[in-house]
Amino acid sequence: MSPKHTAIIVILLISAAGLTTLFSHSERIKPNRPFSQFPLEIGPWRGVSSQMDEKVYNILGVEDYIMANFSKGPGQAVNIYVGFYQSQSKGDLIHSPKNCMPGAGWNIVQSSVIPIDLPKSGKTIKIARLLLNKDGQKQVVYYWFHSRGRIISSEYMQKIWLVLDSITKNRTDGSFVRLIAPVIKNETETEVLLTQFADEVYPTLNQFIPN
Repeated sequence: MSPKHTAIIVILLISAAGLTTLFSHSERIKPNRPFSQFPLEIGPWRGVSSQMDEKVYNILGVEDYIMANFSKGPGQAVNIYVGFYQSQSKGDLIHSPKNCMPGAGWNIVQSSVIPIDLPKSGKTIKIARLLLNKDGQKQVVYYWFHSRGRIISSEYMQKIWLVLDSITKNRTDGSFVRLIAPVIKNETETEVLLTQFADEVYPTLNQFIPN
């Protein structure tokens, strides 16, 4: 990235908080459907939902969410969390796992952006991937920002699009999607499992997250 492009990104990021506050009258978009209706049977996957701690809920500032453990057989489990923000204009910004996971004791071993194929939706999307380690246990995390019709894999681009959409669309709503699976045999098998689940759940996400 050139110094000019870097400077532009820095300026936009510094301006983000001020601009989203300026556009605090942005329309408070609601989910297409409340996440309480999120299905717990998706293809071969069966899920059990859970509730987050009230303190965590207040810190995150989400208006609606789904958190559940899905499985399609022994050793084939994925945890999903989707948080929906009606407005990010008053400081309730989407939190990145890069900030939250280390606070929970997980070390980030690898961080990258990878493409994943979603045959059921007929598309390929780029998502963020983390490899985490804690006391010898490993997890692979897939996450992306599913906001205002875009799939965004970068925290920086998420903030840039937030500023631009607050100006051009009068919208600061957004969603965050995170999938986590433990590494049981090896990282490759875990990534295959996560990609399979992402393929199944993606069409469902679009029923809840507004474009």
